[in-house]
Amino acid sequence: MRDEPTDLATALAGFDQLWSPRIVTRVNDYDVRIAKVAGEHVWHAHDHTDEFFLVLDGELNIALRDGADATVREVVLPRGAVFVVPRGVEHRPSAPQGASILMFEPSGTSSVGDRHEAVPDHVDATTGHAL
Repeated sequence: MRDEPTDLATALAGFDQLWSPRIVTRVNDYDVRIAKVAGEHVWHAHDHTDEFFLVLDGELNIALRDGADATVREVVLPRGAVFVVPRGVEHRPSAPQGASILMFEPSGTSSVGDRHEAVPDHVDATTGHAL
């Protein structure tokens, strides 16, 4: 991977695509990914891994639905906040005003999880793109 420090603001300025994560670096078998987001992602779940979110700029909402009754709750993450979605929990990130986020997850993890609803054109179903 990279052998020089990466400035995240510069990295984010290098692309415009929304919901299309870029791999900044790897730590052991994990990708550190950044993404620009706006609007809604899709309901999805990662069956075998937790998903870590850090909001670099803006505000990210994550709707969560879990349990037999599929109760939905939402967490709101302001700039600087972190949150972990536990493996198997259906979730839908959204950012009505736009946000920049950092995610930490095992290399090869799909951005739309193992189970998901239909993927709209504005969401990139990927395991991450090179920076």
